[in-house]
Amino acid sequence: MTDLSLGVTLATLGAGLAVIMAGIGSVIGIGYLGRAAAGVLSEDPSKFGSLFLLVVLPGTQGFYGFVAAFLIIGNIAKVTTTAQGWQLLFAALPIAFTGLLSGIHQGKVCAAGVNLVAKRPKEVMKGVIFAAMVETYAVLGLLMTFFLNNLVQFE
Repeated sequence: MTDLSLGVTLATLGAGLAVIMAGIGSVIGIGYLGRAAAGVLSEDPSKFGSLFLLVVLPGTQGFYGFVAAFLIIGNIAKVTTTAQGWQLLFAALPIAFTGLLSGIHQGKVCAAGVNLVAKRPKEVMKGVIFAAMVETYAVLGLLMTFFLNNLVQFE
């Protein structure tokens, strides 16, 4: 495999990992919430609006992974060395891992928020605020991926 093709392969792997891992975090997180919210809605369908915000929150990690992959893909045409490919692969890892883990844990926090809404519907924003604390780390992962992606030197 040539230096160019290995570099492109590594960069492509990084973009794929960003989308796949952050997407898995979102899927698992939303899965927790879908089950919890469906139970609450079976008793009181009028709570759909309050629950919807909580249910969609862990989906943002998947979007962050997509944005990161888009940034990396934008640089793939510039890759000429294996080292550049490795750099882009490593640039993808912050959002890949923070997206995976924060999506799952944000789902758990939001599921607790669903339980809060079930008993005290007017307190929904407290559940959202707790979930936003977890979201912060996904945003930091995306920012680090952005910064690392921009540090790669192309000739």
